[in-house]
Amino acid sequence: MPALVVTTAPLVRSEAAARLAARPQRIVPAAELPPVEPTAFVEIAREDAQSFNATVPFATGPNPAARPFRFGGGPDDLARATDCLAAGVLYEAGDDAVGERAVAQVVLNRLHHPAFPKTVCGVVFQGQERSTGCQFTFTCDGALRRQPSEGGWRRAREIAAAALAGSVYKPVGYATHYHTDWVVPYWSSSLDKITNVGTHLFFRWTGWWGTPPAFNRRPSPSEPVVSKIAYLSTAHGAAPDDAVPLAPESTDDTAIMDSMIAAGATAPEGRFLDQEITPDRDSFLITLPANIAPQLWPALADKTCGKRSYCKVLGWTDAARTPARLPLNTAQIAGMSFSYLRDRAVGVERQLWNCREHKRPVPAQCMKVQAFIPAGELLIDQAAPARGPQGLGGVRRRSADPAIGAPSPILKIDEGKRPVTPPETSPAATP
Repeated sequence: MPALVVTTAPLVRSEAAARLAARPQRIVPAAELPPVEPTAFVEIAREDAQSFNATVPFATGPNPAARPFRFGGGPDDLARATDCLAAGVLYEAGDDAVGERAVAQVVLNRLHHPAFPKTVCGVVFQGQERSTGCQFTFTCDGALRRQPSEGGWRRAREIAAAALAGSVYKPVGYATHYHTDWVVPYWSSSLDKITNVGTHLFFRWTGWWGTPPAFNRRPSPSEPVVSKIAYLSTAHGAAPDDAVPLAPESTDDTAIMDSMIAAGATAPEGRFLDQEITPDRDSFLITLPANIAPQLWPALADKTCGKRSYCKVLGWTDAARTPARLPLNTAQIAGMSFSYLRDRAVGVERQLWNCREHKRPVPAQCMKVQAFIPAGELLIDQAAPARGPQGLGGVRRRSADPAIGAPSPILKIDEGKRPVTPPETSPAATP
């Protein structure tokens, strides 16, 4: 009877483990890039960590294998990528060939995901400049001071080379995170636990960011030199003049944009991000994503328009100022950050930036935010410099005299109609 009581006793978890179990899971929406948090662990005893990790269920549903990856850079870049990946699998998995293959797959999954750096070395050594909180702990905890055996390093390079040539470790699917079962990272409760390999637990992001379409980034073929492993790798020895420096935490804006657009393409009614579709179905009012660079806004607008022959996209960087419908009032026009117009019937494709917010190399790319004053013959020109006491700042009088300067054409936006641009006049200087 005592033995029966002991073997069937309920699991007793510490207070810390109970608090962890109560943490809600957050699914990052497709319109928001998931954050890559530095690896930090909950202060909890090893036994409590194992108890807590055992209570977290594995995610249900399919766990598809990742697509094969084949490195596209030159021989020198391939050598650097191979040795970075070899260092990662060796120091993370130790003397375990199966674990090394699993780690290699996670690195390549990250390489294809827009939330992470776009090179193999960038992924492995992300956060390596920190004393704590790097993505792979061996890069910042002093583990690299330990010299691996010749045989261990050779096997790690063979596994890395195979992974870069298309070998896929299927059990971990599209996992982007993992940890041993005796620790609890702060991020673990927010991800889907999909499998275990030995004592390591593997996770992927919840929602759309953990599905195969999210892993659509094209990696860079130019690998950086990492001086930390120069003693292991001749490829990371003295940097050549054209070597690419390691850029920690770098990501690819184009891949982020493509991922978000791919996500929006499956949303109801063709909505993309904070997009409003006007009744004519050819005009889009959008909030421009903060993590997409302004120079990529034309590509964003082009993909938002899709195959439409005629389309206009108007964008604001502040979601609170993004209008819900057309026509726009003066304040909404003044707060606009970007505009795009496509009319293939007449061969027009025009993009303009608010250059007070985002400088452009060519003045013709800058929009003029203007509005007519109903009373009188005055035209507000917010791009005009302020004048002294003898004049009104930002206000100039309309004139038909070319020597003084004709007013700039105004793009009149009306619901359900194409913009009407006044006939072009001969070039004239604008005061």
